Amino acid sequence: MSAQPMTNEENREHTKQMLENISIDQTLAERGERYGKYLNVARVSQQLKRIMRAQGNYQVMDHDMKESLDLIANKLGRILSGDPHYHDSWIDIAGYAKLVADRLQGVER
Repeated sequence: MSAQPMTNEENREHTKQMLENISIDQTLAERGERYGKYLNVARVSQQLKRIMRAQGNYQVMDHDMKESLDLIANKLGRILSGDPHYHDSWIDIAGYAKLVADRLQGVER
């Protein structure tokens, strides 16, 4: 039994999917160059989060505080595993901290 040829619509969808996969692979390769191996970033981030969650104050912190700390831990994992001179990583950390600081001053975003 031979396979039926694809319709034009099926061919377009197949091509689109292939291009998306190439784009995703390219993005992942670029991120790996910038931030280091994902498994290492994940290991460092999870170790930092484990340390933070073991502290007594973590349990009484507001959700935005916990989330900002989690996101900062991820950025720290990227800095420690990849390019520590990448400006945006440091700006992101400042931004996550500022969101909490602003909220504590009555400015919600």
